Amino acid sequence: MMHLAEKIRRAGGNVYLVGGAVRDKLMGLEAKDRDYCVTGISAEEFSRLFPEAILTGKDFPVFRLGGEEYALARTERKTGRGYKGFQVYSSPEVTIEEDMKRRDLTINAIAIEVATGEVVDPFGGVEDLRRGVIRAVSEAFREDPLRVYRAARFAARFGFSIDPGTMEMMRGMKAELPALTPERVGLEVLKAIETENPSIFFRVLAEADVLDVHFPELAALIGIPQPAEHHPEGDAFEHSMQVLEAMTQMTKDPVLRWVAVVHDVGKGVTPKELWPKHHGHEKAGVPLVEALGRRLKLPKRFTRAAKVGAAEHMRAFRIREMRPGKAVRFLERIKKATLGIEGLAMLVVADHRGRNNPDAAVPEAGELVRMADIIFSITGEDINAKPGPGFAEKLTQARTRKLMAYRA
Repeated sequence: MMHLAEKIRRAGGNVYLVGGAVRDKLMGLEAKDRDYCVTGISAEEFSRLFPEAILTGKDFPVFRLGGEEYALARTERKTGRGYKGFQVYSSPEVTIEEDMKRRDLTINAIAIEVATGEVVDPFGGVEDLRRGVIRAVSEAFREDPLRVYRAARFAARFGFSIDPGTMEMMRGMKAELPALTPERVGLEVLKAIETENPSIFFRVLAEADVLDVHFPELAALIGIPQPAEHHPEGDAFEHSMQVLEAMTQMTKDPVLRWVAVVHDVGKGVTPKELWPKHHGHEKAGVPLVEALGRRLKLPKRFTRAAKVGAAEHMRAFRIREMRPGKAVRFLERIKKATLGIEGLAMLVVADHRGRNNPDAAVPEAGELVRMADIIFSITGEDINAKPGPGFAEKLTQARTRKLMAYRA
């Protein structure tokens, strides 16, 4: 790398490590990707210096060399709506500071000159990293509506707060958000759900008053009351966020985290005359979960698991009250579902803890798993039967007798 940097310097240019690699390096994190920006030379000169480099990129020069990417410095000018409406200008005259000014957030607008190791930080990104703040580089932040979701995602990733001025920009960009394709937003969701603090993503969007643009099913939960004796945490949105936070503490599985997010969306369509109770919200939530997943083009396993979570989480709480035969059929159905027994048990735990009670013990979840272990210990070999007509019913009956013996 130093040889390449020196060769570029002798030709009148410079090469910089930029973007996320710099941010992660300064935070003591391992960088996944390393991107470089080259200033002071043209694409033709880069090709002359490194004839083995492969020129890629449709809108501006990017070279692949030795497994790394080198983009020539560029500026951007807004020419239309949406996140693709930009005109790109690349030239040897574009400085590293001008190149970084087009970036979204200050923490992503820091560079390190490869030849000298000098940190280039014209927008105060290093200080924002120290303070834990997500801040827009400039007013140009408003030009790309996708940046609203990126800002929320980076806040979730690092547990940072949003700078008040940047939050105001995000609020003002609401009218442009519908120009984004829902599946592009879905990709941001999938990235956010795997962060250390995924609830921050949704909380930030709610604070910016933009949650309803692509997540109307979640936005509908804001201000929806719940029975205070069971839900001291407040409205249905706050409950959902606490459930997500509890699930995040238990697992990194993005599917289970998504199940937590949407398990109670049915409460958003409860008639006002029934408030604060929400009888039937489980059934009401299923089509909403399906519509949201389909619209965002989330992987099918997310929606399949989330539909089961929405429909069955209240039954799971009442597993000990069910008659043995009904309990066995319930567990057999869940075992075949995408969510599975353990997934549903984890939702039961998260649902209980999402009530200002993050450390609560939840015996119902343990009983759910214990009963499943007991009944599924009975197989076809135990009932002396082979698959065929009546086999499933015989197996269910044998499992019911086993559960009855356990409860006796």
